[in-house]
Amino acid sequence: MPVAAALVLPLVMAGVLLASGIAKIREPDDLDGWAELGVPRRFRRRWLVRLHPWAEIALALALVVLGGVLGALAALVCLTLMAGYLALVIRTLRAAPDASCSCFGTRRPVTRLTAARNVWLTVVAAVTVAVIWRAPTFGGALAGITGVHAWAWVAVAAVAVLTALVIVWPDAIVPASSAVPPSPIVGDDEDEDYVRVRTPAVPVTLADGAVVNLRRLATARPLLLLAVSPGCAACAPVIDHTPVWRDRLPELDIRFLLSAAPGQASLTERDEPQSLHDPHGYVRESIGEWSTPTAVLLGADGLLAGGPITGGDAIAAFVEDIRASLDELRAEPHAVSESGSASP
Repeated sequence: MPVAAALVLPLVMAGVLLASGIAKIREPDDLDGWAELGVPRRFRRRWLVRLHPWAEIALALALVVLGGVLGALAALVCLTLMAGYLALVIRTLRAAPDASCSCFGTRRPVTRLTAARNVWLTVVAAVTVAVIWRAPTFGGALAGITGVHAWAWVAVAAVAVLTALVIVWPDAIVPASSAVPPSPIVGDDEDEDYVRVRTPAVPVTLADGAVVNLRRLATARPLLLLAVSPGCAACAPVIDHTPVWRDRLPELDIRFLLSAAPGQASLTERDEPQSLHDPHGYVRESIGEWSTPTAVLLGADGLLAGGPITGGDAIAAFVEDIRASLDELRAEPHAVSESGSASP
C-alpha cells in the first residue's frame, strides 16, 4: 500500500477516538464502571473519569494534524491506550465473565466480540505508529493523503468499514441501574412506577449441592440476592459490607448469587444463609441481563420487591433504603400499641 494511502489509517484511528470520546461525554462512565473493568485503583479518580473522553478527543485531533516525530509520539500514546484497553478486556473476561464496560458510551457486556474488536483497534494503532512519522509534521495525515490511486482507496475503505463494523456491531445492552426505581419494601405499593413481577421459579443450587426453586426459597423470608464475582474489583466493597448488612437487616436472607458451581468460587458460603449458584444463568436471564455487582430484592409474596440495582454505590444506597423501610415497619406495631393503650 502506498504511503499516502496508508496515511488514511491514522485518520481511521482518529475517527475511533473521536467517536469514543463524544459517546463518553454523552453517557459518562463512573468509578464503579472503571472498577468493574479492572482499572487499577491508583487510576480510579473522578477527575480522570471526567478527563478521559476529552483526552481521547485531543488525541484524535493530534493524529489528524500532526506528523513526523510529534505524530509518532501521539500514535505511541494511542497504541499504549489501545493495548491497555485490550489487556483490561482480556483480564475481565477471565476474572469476571459477566462484567460490562462503557467503552463507547452505552454500557455493554464484555464478550469475546469486545476482545476481538480491541485486538483489531490495537493492530490499527500499531500500523498508525508505523506510518504517521512520514506525514508532514504540521498538517499530518490530513496533508499527506495526496495522489492516492483508486485501488489503494478501495483497500483503505475496506479497513475503515471493518473498523466501523467492529465498533457498531449489535450486542446486548446492560440496563442502567437507575432504569427501574427501587421498591425496597416487600409488598410496598407506594412506588407506582415500579412494576412488581413474579419471582422466577427457576432452579438454583445451594452451596451444599441441594437444588431449590428460587421462588419457593424466597417465600420463607424476603431474600436479597447479591450477584457478585470473586475477580470483580467493583464487587469488593459489596462483599466486604455483606456481614454488616446481615447484622442490620435480620429480617432478610442476604445471599451471594454466583455464576460458578458450588466449590468453584472462593465466595462459596456453606453456612446459612448459604450462597446460591446459577452456572447456567437462569436467574439473570429471567430477571434481566446485568453485570456484577447487582442486587435484587425478592419478596416473600412471590414478587420482586426491588431492583435489579447495579454498582457498588447504588447497592449501598439501596440497602439503606431497605433498612429505612424496615425501621418504619418495626415502628408501626408500637404506634398501634400506644394508640390502643390511650383509648378509653
